[in-house]
Amino acid sequence: MPTSRRIRKAVFPVAGFGTRFLPATKAQPKEMLPVVDKPLIQYAVEEAYAAGIRDMIFVTGRNKRAIEDHYDTAYELESQLEASGKNALLRIARSVAPEDMTCSYVRQPRMLGLGHAVLCAEHLVGDEPFAVLLADDLMVGPDGGEGVLSQMVRTYNNLGGSVLAVQEVPLDQVKRYGIVAGDAMGDGLTQVRAMVEKPSPENAPSRLGVAGRYVLTPGVFEEIRRQPKGAGGEIQLTDGIASLMKKESVYAYSYKGVRYDCGSKEGFLQATVELALAHPEVGGFFKDYLKSLPL
Repeated sequence: MPTSRRIRKAVFPVAGFGTRFLPATKAQPKEMLPVVDKPLIQYAVEEAYAAGIRDMIFVTGRNKRAIEDHYDTAYELESQLEASGKNALLRIARSVAPEDMTCSYVRQPRMLGLGHAVLCAEHLVGDEPFAVLLADDLMVGPDGGEGVLSQMVRTYNNLGGSVLAVQEVPLDQVKRYGIVAGDAMGDGLTQVRAMVEKPSPENAPSRLGVAGRYVLTPGVFEEIRRQPKGAGGEIQLTDGIASLMKKESVYAYSYKGVRYDCGSKEGFLQATVELALAHPEVGGFFKDYLKSLPL
């Protein structure tokens, strides 16, 4: 049923080590790796902001100070730009953290999985629905239009239950995703009846893989808390959502847009090339440059 509880808060789990990008991530967070001229985390935060969310909650770990600095006021930089009359650059620096946006930070003291990371934010989320965005998944709306999280918030407002972003994945890749199956409702919606974390191809209930965007009701916190540690000693968000389904409706939404898996080098390079081509400042030059290469 439709809901009147607005999504006001977004959780960003950013405590991981980013080992697939070593040595680049040895001394900086993987979420601060730039795609063209913005770090990965900024794309996710801007997507949440465009969806009407103003309270950003970062679940961080050791060596993640750069994320906090990115969303803090850089007094020395701003003073220098202002004194030099570089007003365009000054506006860019200040636009990173709009005045009506708040940022909160909580530590995940041990790497115990995505479910545990979300649980670390419970005291900041409180008893209200919230979004979860994984910065590794850089997601762009269709033709630069409505963002994926905006689509999901609208879906949540219409249905009143948790919403998971999903995409159809090749059968040989289901082992990399949480896979859902259920009853098709039309308009890209499925009421989820089964959810399995990283199944083998022969055991996958479908090819609908969960992407890095969630809109969740607060009931998920209690379900996560009840989960035993799974493989690798981790507490899986997927298991918590699967348990929530026994009490509440959960929906899968086949989003409109493009997802770049920037947790992999291949996806990161794809995002860099395609977003560079679409960039208003460098796109024309970059297109001509690529054409000139002897590929």
